[in-house]
Amino acid sequence: MTTMTHDAPVATPPRAATGIIVALLSAVSFALSGALASPMLDAGWSAGAVVLVRIGSAAIIVLPFGLAALRGRWDLLRRNLPLVLVYGLLAVAGAQFCYFSAVQHLEVGPALLIEYTAPAAVVLWMWARHGQRPGRLTIAGAAVAGLGLLFVLDVFAGFGLHAGGVAWALAAMVGAATYFVISADDSTGLPPLTLAAGGLVVGGVALAVLGLVGVLPMRAERAAVTYADVEAAWWVPLLLLGLVTAALSYVAGIAAARMLGSRLASFVALSEVVAGVLWAWLLLGELPGLLQLVGGLLVLAGVVGVKLGEKTAVGVQQIPA
Repeated sequence: MTTMTHDAPVATPPRAATGIIVALLSAVSFALSGALASPMLDAGWSAGAVVLVRIGSAAIIVLPFGLAALRGRWDLLRRNLPLVLVYGLLAVAGAQFCYFSAVQHLEVGPALLIEYTAPAAVVLWMWARHGQRPGRLTIAGAAVAGLGLLFVLDVFAGFGLHAGGVAWALAAMVGAATYFVISADDSTGLPPLTLAAGGLVVGGVALAVLGLVGVLPMRAERAAVTYADVEAAWWVPLLLLGLVTAALSYVAGIAAARMLGSRLASFVALSEVVAGVLWAWLLLGELPGLLQLVGGLLVLAGVVGVKLGEKTAVGVQQIPA
């Protein structure tokens, strides 16, 4: 028998602290994608083309390291092939494409708010699937973080919701929740680098096939794009999207989830919204208001509450080895 401990309160303080730092690195790098991609979409790039280049280039970067991490244990990859396929299709390609599709119909704020209901979905999944009932502090932390998100995204100012955009954002939420659950599962034996590489390759191939058969529009432009009044060649944001917002962020995110568990890792990732606002301010000149800054503090307070709530989680389920 093996205990499902990757979401149980077993991490030592140094390991938890390291995990939070790595999770924040992943969130900050992930958050850069919106500010980098927005001018490209405005310049005529399709969401499919941006995501394909981002994931494809990241796959090329991470694949050699993922293969090296296997150390010749190809049977380990074969046993977990279905998991890698689900991870690549839902957590990598699905989440990113659906998010970029959502922001074509919604403002970035509402789209992110819907997508980042994923932590609540993770808590419910771990409760329903593995019997890990959240404690009161976890629930309270989730509520505080959710309130903080409302302030960060300036939802109280009011916004209109496009039905199609909401559907895309909800689909992105499913992909994000899948990312946290699979990333935190260390019972598979797959090294984080191997899982990241496999998911990126699967996601990139899937998007390429959809583009070749004409299901997914692929439009690219070579016009320069502007960030903070500075003009950049079209390939500069593409390079950063692949290297920083995909390769670095996925590897760091998986490593953090292994150290923290899917529930806590998903709530720390809420800081991506705060980082996204800051990146938009720096690169696009979108200055956050006082309420958004207050919301950022609430998000951090919510993460602390979830961490404290880890100590009260109960009902860890025993599963066959």
